[in-house]
Amino acid sequence: MAIADAIESYLAKIAFNADGLVPVIAQRHGTNEVLMIAWMDREAFINTMRTGQMTYWSRSRKKLWRKGETSGNTQTLREMHIDCDGDALLALVDQVGPACHTGEMTCFFEKLKS
Repeated sequence: MAIADAIESYLAKIAFNADGLVPVIAQRHGTNEVLMIAWMDREAFINTMRTGQMTYWSRSRKKLWRKGETSGNTQTLREMHIDCDGDALLALVDQVGPACHTGEMTCFFEKLKS
């Protein structure tokens, strides 16, 4: 199956929300550490699958952004999974540098309760 056909097959399984977005959990490949959650639209998904570099939709900037394009803290896709309802994605990635824009290794660094 050609890559374009495979991507179209995957897209047919994704239940994008009313805004055309789907949440994506980025998890470190090998350790399963949860790094961040972000959003993808159709174009971000296609770009990620074609290039292997995680591309997201920025809701605040209203545009695509490739993780690490300004910081150098990139995410390379190793595996992409879809949940049973098709309304969330899990990306196993190789993370270079911190995942969080604050400089923390993961966006989930603040503990609320133990």
